[in-house]
Amino acid sequence: MPSALHLAEQLISRPSVTPLDADCQRLISERLIPIGFVCETIEGGPADFRVINLWAKRIGSASVQATKMLTFAGHTDVVPTGPLEKWTSNPFVPTHRDGKLFGRGTSDMKTSIAAFVVAVEEFLKSKPNPALSLSFLITSDEEGPSVDGTVVVCEILKQRGEKLDYCIVGEPTSVERTGDMVKNGRRGTMSGKLTVHGVQGHIAYPHLADNPIHKLAPALAQLVAIEWDKGNAYFPPTTWQISNLHSGTGASNVIPGQAVIDFNFRFSTESTPESLQTRLLNVLQSCGLVSGKDFDIAWTVGGLPFLTQPGDLMTAVQTAIRTETGLETQLSTTGGTSDGRFIAKICPEVIECGPPNASIHKIDEYIVVADIEPLKNIYRRILENLEANLHTGA
Repeated sequence: MPSALHLAEQLISRPSVTPLDADCQRLISERLIPIGFVCETIEGGPADFRVINLWAKRIGSASVQATKMLTFAGHTDVVPTGPLEKWTSNPFVPTHRDGKLFGRGTSDMKTSIAAFVVAVEEFLKSKPNPALSLSFLITSDEEGPSVDGTVVVCEILKQRGEKLDYCIVGEPTSVERTGDMVKNGRRGTMSGKLTVHGVQGHIAYPHLADNPIHKLAPALAQLVAIEWDKGNAYFPPTTWQISNLHSGTGASNVIPGQAVIDFNFRFSTESTPESLQTRLLNVLQSCGLVSGKDFDIAWTVGGLPFLTQPGDLMTAVQTAIRTETGLETQLSTTGGTSDGRFIAKICPEVIECGPPNASIHKIDEYIVVADIEPLKNIYRRILENLEANLHTGA
């Protein structure tokens, strides 16, 4: 059995529903310590939501003037299974059917972590004393609130002055075949809760009430029609979407006293949280709504956009994928957020590269077994390419 597949099955068999790690990181550490890694466990969060983080590193040799560090980043936590009776097989019993490996976390993202580990093992076997420094940043708080996981480790590393040069995040980024798409950035995310105040009353006497839905409607029409920005060569235009709208008592003869909408911006590097907030507030005010009197709004910035420009890491990734698969990988910044947004604050080059994502978070999540070995080989080739760069000064 290929080693990456075997390790993936071991990880998948552990029911590490967020924030649980279920000893996944211990298993990873047991593979890393014998090949020279120093492993540190960093815990966080309240007692009823305890988060486990692994920071493991191996410093490169002094064979070049200045070493650089590549970090493999990922998460051992998985989303809940959903109704167990809907699964064809137990989600925490790795099961093979029709050339696929089924189980929760197969694609997102325990197979990537297994491929990370085995790629490093193979790299160090062929080059026991590389100049390249290596590290792993693994959390059990990516699928949850993401407040005690990677973001905390990054802050600790920043305080220590530990420098990261390159990072590969193992998120499932591919579409049809492993390597056909990678993420060289992600959009920012900002949510808002807008509460429009009115006066509740009888629907037959509207002059004695003040309908907040009616007050909101003109602004809502403008907000839906706005072009927030045009995007750029790397990012699609910023979008604004309503996720929830709540108002009314449930009775058909009562004018509601307030209306609440939850909305979200997914924004490019062409906009900032401050610029988007200002533009939205200007629309509300232009429609006659006064802050504090007619409405209140609460903002939550979930993450800023990040972008990795062409450089050593991008070249190493593209070359590795081309050599292993023959594919010219597509660069993309679409999709949801990832822990890359935290790592990008302390690491100049971050790329997400992983297996196909068609089944992530679904019932009967799976990965095609034939995708596992190429994924591992891509990671190993990235290491080899970056090591060669250090020696050539490229």
